[in-house]
Parts: sequence; C-alpha cells; structure tokens
Amino acid sequence: MKIYPQPAYAEKHNAGYSLKVRPLGENSWQDLPVYAVKVDMHDPREAGMATFDFEGVVEIEMIYDKFQPIYQAAIHPLSLGIEPKFEGSRLSFTLEEANDLAVVVNNERFHNLHLFANPIEEAPAKDNENVLVIKGDLERYSILPESNYLNEQIAQLGPNPLVYFEAGYHSMCEFIWQIPSGTTVYFEGGAVFRGSLIIEDAEQVTIFGRGIIDQKTFGQISGTRGMRLQRAQNVAVHDLIMINPGHYTVYVGQSTKILLENIRSFSCEGWTDGIDMMSSQDITVSGGFLRTSDDCIAVYGSRWQNCGDTRNVLIEGITLWADVAHPMMIGTHGDHEHNGDRIENLVFRNIDIIDQHELQDNYLGVMAIAPGDMNLVRNIQFENIRVEGMSHGRLFDFRVKHNSDYNPSPGRGVEDVTVKDIFVTSSKGEEVSLVAGFDEVRRVKNIRFENIVRDGKKVNDFAAANIVVGEFTTDVSIK
Repeated sequence: MKIYPQPAYAEKHNAGYSLKVRPLGENSWQDLPVYAVKVDMHDPREAGMATFDFEGVVEIEMIYDKFQPIYQAAIHPLSLGIEPKFEGSRLSFTLEEANDLAVVVNNERFHNLHLFANPIEEAPAKDNENVLVIKGDLERYSILPESNYLNEQIAQLGPNPLVYFEAGYHSMCEFIWQIPSGTTVYFEGGAVFRGSLIIEDAEQVTIFGRGIIDQKTFGQISGTRGMRLQRAQNVAVHDLIMINPGHYTVYVGQSTKILLENIRSFSCEGWTDGIDMMSSQDITVSGGFLRTSDDCIAVYGSRWQNCGDTRNVLIEGITLWADVAHPMMIGTHGDHEHNGDRIENLVFRNIDIIDQHELQDNYLGVMAIAPGDMNLVRNIQFENIRVEGMSHGRLFDFRVKHNSDYNPSPGRGVEDVTVKDIFVTSSKGEEVSLVAGFDEVRRVKNIRFENIVRDGKKVNDFAAANIVVGEFTTDVSIK
C-alpha cells in the first residue's frame, strides 16, 4: 500500500469517523487522511474524500464516533458488487482492485465518504537535468511565482521538460498557470495545488499524478476552472483530483486529440459542470468519478470564443453523480447566427449513474439530447449504462428545444441515436421519459431503443419503459 501525507493547509474533513486500511490478513491498521469536499449547490454540505494506492487485497474500516448504530450501508457504484459488513458503529469491506467508490451510511448522501483506490504508481525520476522540482512542505504553504516567471525556468530545461511537484501545499501566484507546449507536469501524492491549469494555444502537454487541484476558496464569481484547454491539441491528463472549482472542472474549447483519464471532481456552485467540451474533435474521457452541481458531462457546438462543430467524442468507464442538472447532456449551445453546428459521432458506454437530483423540468434527463441554437445532433450511442435511481429526474430526454434562457433559436434536429443495454432501478423521483421534435421541420428521427432493463426485467414497449413518444418524430422504435 501507499498512503500519501495530507499537507497541514489542506482542509481536513470533520468526518466523525476514523478511516483505516490494511492488507488483508495483517493485524496493524494505517490511518487514511480524509479531505473536505463540498457537494450540492442548493444546500452545500461537507462530504469526505480519501485516496491511496494498493495492490493485492486490502480491508477498509470505518468506526464512527458518537454515531447511532449503522442500520444501512451501501457502496456505490452498486454494479461493483462490493458488500460492506457492519455492526454497531463499525463498517468494513475488502477491495481486490482499484476503483472509485462512494460509501453511503444510513442513507446520508451528502456527508458521505468518497474513496479513490488506485493502482500503485511509479513516480518519474526527479534528478535529471530536464526536471524542475517544486519543493514541498507539509507543515506550511509555499507561494509559487507568477506564470511567466515559472515558464522562463521551464524554458531553460531544454527539450522534454518535466515539472515535478512534491508533496505539500502549493499556492499559485495570481492563481493561474499557463502551461507551455511540450511540458510534462507531475503532482506526486500529497501535493495540493491551489490554482488553475491553463493549456492555451499549446500542444504535447501531459499532466499526471496523485495530486489534488484545490479551488474551494475561489467561489463561483471567480469563474475559475480547474483546467482550461483552449485551442490545444495532443493533451493527456491522468488521475488528478479536483476539489470545488468556481466554474467547470475541465473546459475543452476548440481543441483536438485530448485524453482525460481518471479525473475525479466535486463541485457545489452554480455552473460548476464536470467536463464540458465545445467546438472540439477527437476527445476521450476514460474512467473517473464526477460529482457535480451542474452537468457532469456536456457536449456543445460553438460557445463564447469557440467556433465550429464537435465530433468524435468517447466517454467510457466513468461514474457520474449529478446533485443538480444532467449526468450526460448534449446540444444546448451552437452558432445560431450561421445555421448552427453539427454535434456528431458521440459514444457513451459502460457508465454508472449514482443519481440525478434536478427539480426544473427543462433540465431533467440522465441522458439528455436537447439541441438549441440551430444545432443538429446526429449519430449518438448510449450503451451499457447503469442507473441506480433518481432522487428526481427522468431517464431519457431527447427533444429539440428552444430554451429561452440560453437559445435565441431552436435546434435543427436529432438523428440516428442508438440506446442499448440500459439498466435502471425504478425510483419514486423518476418522471416519464420524453422523445419529441419541435415542429415539422425540426424533427427527431431514427431513434432505436434496444434491451432496456427495468428492475431486472427487460421491457418490450414504451409504456413499460416509461417513455412517451411525442410529436414530430420519425422511426422511433423499441425492442
């Protein structure tokens, strides 16, 4: 096992429990540090997050202090089949492989533990000539120089520079670091970076490690993202944890060939989406855990300074928890002044949905396709999606829309959507799913539902699937 230190200036979660881990069969336990994260924008509350690396089999123990006896416990995503044992105020379970988990005790979903268990990582060498080591201090915080000065030091390293952040609390001067082309950045476990990472007009950038990007004190008014990729290409980001950005976790604008792997994030402000992409191509989001207070994943056309279509996007192997808005959202924004954009060739597969909790009818839909701004959405695939239930939401919302809050004009249409192998648990908060066009011209066409399984039983018609097919639709089928 590898347990990373928690810097003194990182906010600790007032957990009310001890959290420990040990290799299965050993006697001695090791403490796991728990970080504070805030969730749910309507009533922000403090939950916990812990992370460690391991191989083999380990046992996790939670012992509550001054806690009523545990009468219920669940480990999400439920599809992993991890069954906790509990008695009195003690809960335990074993892990055989790396996974991102949410532990919910006595149905308390807003003060729960999130546990990110990783495979053992081999840190890069930091004694080479091309490495800039940012020293860490676990007892106090260090203030980094402003972005340009830091980049001047990187330029002196020669080709293939590596910036290595050691464990400690690092506060970026002016809070924004614009990373130059060709740079690799590594945050070792126990490194907490207070700032925002910008990759703009740059290429061949890699960012990885077990570190944390912490923006809890920034707030919504800052508009600061955890990471912004603007006109970037050939960028890979692996394994970072992002705590409470003021705006999106990852903003991808007018960029190509982007890999976002095992990104974990929490948010509690308005418009604090998880991963949003606009006017971009060839994007892969693989693995990770997003608990957000707006859309977990959103795919748009043109917006702000970004112009053009979005295509060739793969989202796979991720866990999504939407305290507000949609887990998966497609189509709202585009170039309404020039006949809209095309948003096409999107695949969402092998995804776990822990919850949708949205009260506004216009923003329901675990899987939402809602083109506005003259956009055409086509060639979309949802496959092997597991939905554990909804506090309030609907499973599907495939409608051409004219959302007066955001769209000067309605969307152009939705075409060629395959929805296959969807497993949903019914819940009291679920509204009926909707499929509808806008008018005779702006239609929804060729929508295929295959193997929709509700409460363990395959459904064969729209009524059993809790789907209403409305007006201005063509070739909508279920089998």
